[in-house]
Amino acid sequence: MRERIDGSGHRLGWSAAWLSLVGSVLLCPGQAWAQDASNESTQDTPTQDAATRPKLSSNRWQEDWSPLADPSLRTDWGDALKYLSLSADDPKAYLSLGANLRERVEMLDAPNFGVGGSANNTYLLQRLQVHADLRLDEHWQGFVQIEDARTVNKNVIGGADRNPWDLRLAFVAYTRRFAAGTFKARIGRQDFAFDLQRFVSLRDGPNVRQSFDAIWADWETGKWRFIGFMSQPVQYRDEHPFDDVSNHRFRFNTLRVERLVWGHNELSAYYSLYSRDNVRYLDAAGDERRDVYDMRFAGSALGLDWDLEGMEQRGHVGSKDIDAWGTGARVGFTWERPSWHPRLGIQFDAASGDRHPKDNTLGTFNPLFPNGYYFTLAGFTGYTNLVHVKPALTIKPIVGLTLTGGVGFQWRQVTSDAIYLQPNIPLPGTAGEGGHWTGAYGQLRADYSFNANFTGAVEAVHFDVGRAIRQVGGRDGDYLGVELKYMW
Repeated sequence: MRERIDGSGHRLGWSAAWLSLVGSVLLCPGQAWAQDASNESTQDTPTQDAATRPKLSSNRWQEDWSPLADPSLRTDWGDALKYLSLSADDPKAYLSLGANLRERVEMLDAPNFGVGGSANNTYLLQRLQVHADLRLDEHWQGFVQIEDARTVNKNVIGGADRNPWDLRLAFVAYTRRFAAGTFKARIGRQDFAFDLQRFVSLRDGPNVRQSFDAIWADWETGKWRFIGFMSQPVQYRDEHPFDDVSNHRFRFNTLRVERLVWGHNELSAYYSLYSRDNVRYLDAAGDERRDVYDMRFAGSALGLDWDLEGMEQRGHVGSKDIDAWGTGARVGFTWERPSWHPRLGIQFDAASGDRHPKDNTLGTFNPLFPNGYYFTLAGFTGYTNLVHVKPALTIKPIVGLTLTGGVGFQWRQVTSDAIYLQPNIPLPGTAGEGGHWTGAYGQLRADYSFNANFTGAVEAVHFDVGRAIRQVGGRDGDYLGVELKYMW
């Protein structure tokens, strides 16, 4: 982490303009905001009626704009650039252009719970993405996306905060349908996420999303899907434009199988090899070679929904063996008859810590590529050495508006290891000190879709810390985030 204050006058002008817009919208009754990104899974292009306009996706490369071959569907501003035909005989041959703009103002009064003298901070996160999607026919796709992610007035710049003008995605994809199933392959810089994105995510909550230089292939047949990929996660820099890198010193390779059971419920499992050189944990240092075994079961029936996942990790860091685990569960019930469609849910998460420091085994769980908003957007704590219980209520009082409230309770799995910040950074001085209790937080969130292109969100979080954090100089934390997002 390095200190930086961004004082560009031009960018502060952008900030003032957006703050003005945020203020004006907040004063309008009956309006709220929409969540930034859906929970993308390993599924590719969504099912789409050929007679309707395509739906915008958090993964823009999944959109199919070929229905705009019908001129009667070109009804929105910019449609002339959403579908540029390349062949009079093939509506699947076209070029589509697009862009995303996200502006988020965050107010955080206790970064890192105030440990280390962290001061109150109000700042702007800005992310601009532009892309070109080339379809040569129904089989071949080429996709390129450029990203410019910046901060204004943020005191401490993390690795997922800034990435000025860089290549985020650039890949070639091939799809072929056979009588027995469908084959898909991609090669190049791409992104992917599994399930609820507990451990492998798009990382859409932070300002910089996670990309991988990868070779991906999958085969879908009946109720089965088989996936395999070899990847080098992109490591972000902001020294100058187009300086991001990937290399053999950081690799993530996976084999995954999915099957639909009892209708549309999904059972999945995967094995991954997570390999990174020269890492450092509180009780181990050296090259990390982590074997990851994951299983998940998710589905819904009669108003009840569930998502259960467990992960085992083996391998070594330097000379020490790894013996770590993580698990998560979300269960809820939705009442369809009331017009507000209330959903009452309970969430449970746990991840191992290092039980016996100075021995030959490292028990600290590695959350891999975690979702930056899995608990809250405030990102107070990470998915390491954790026990977390959170009941929550969600209602939809009007079309497009979703309101969520929850209360989370957190403990350490073991007191011999530290309390961890997002994503897996130990809070200084907490290892071996204090009890299990970490603290409790309350969360309120409002999401609203103004239209198909324009959404936003407001989220407020208060975290009441426990004694283990207070005795190292920490204090309670408050977070407020206000976000606007436009997709074209």
